[in-house]
Amino acid sequence: MRQLLLKPVAKPLVFLLCLLPFVWLAYNVIINNLGANPQEALIRATGDWTLRFLCIVLAITPLRTISKTPQLARFRRMLGLFVYFYMVIHLLSYSWFDMGFDVADIAKDIYKRPFILVGFAAFVFLTPLALTSFNRAIKLIGAKRWQMLHKLVYLIAGLGILHFFWMRAGKNNFNEVFVYAAILAVLLGWRLVQWLKKRQQNTRKYA
Repeated sequence: MRQLLLKPVAKPLVFLLCLLPFVWLAYNVIINNLGANPQEALIRATGDWTLRFLCIVLAITPLRTISKTPQLARFRRMLGLFVYFYMVIHLLSYSWFDMGFDVADIAKDIYKRPFILVGFAAFVFLTPLALTSFNRAIKLIGAKRWQMLHKLVYLIAGLGILHFFWMRAGKNNFNEVFVYAAILAVLLGWRLVQWLKKRQQNTRKYA
């Protein structure tokens, strides 16, 4: 398995797998197979896939640590860019179908509706992460600053869940929200435990 992850074909294969949801959605748009309200279905589906890829990205570090498979790290940036890709499609779907690309109406909607504001804030915070997801960016801004910047992903995860929760509030259907929240809580909780262990070890070392 570890050797397979290092093969040149691994990255293109993962790339194609990540594109499959987009291809499926595009195909269903073309054949008009998204139900009675295709616009809402597309907006919801792209939002769901954004959250799913965010969960996958955050799962990379725990998985590679627990399974002792450091090779998984080579897919993290690409998967992170797919989070941004699906978020952009989500935002474009909302801007087009709901708002007709009317910038003034979009600005008013962001101001009036908290769940739109939170979702837009997540997009704003994710943009610099996408723009700096290459090796040269690490050299330009420095490794420490780059790492601090990319810790914004934890805030983005929280904003994503809040956006999803408020969006579902009007329909009183929180089952999916709780599933995503539980997954992200486990992934972020694992990181907190690791950080506390490391801090405890450092305290003992210098005691």
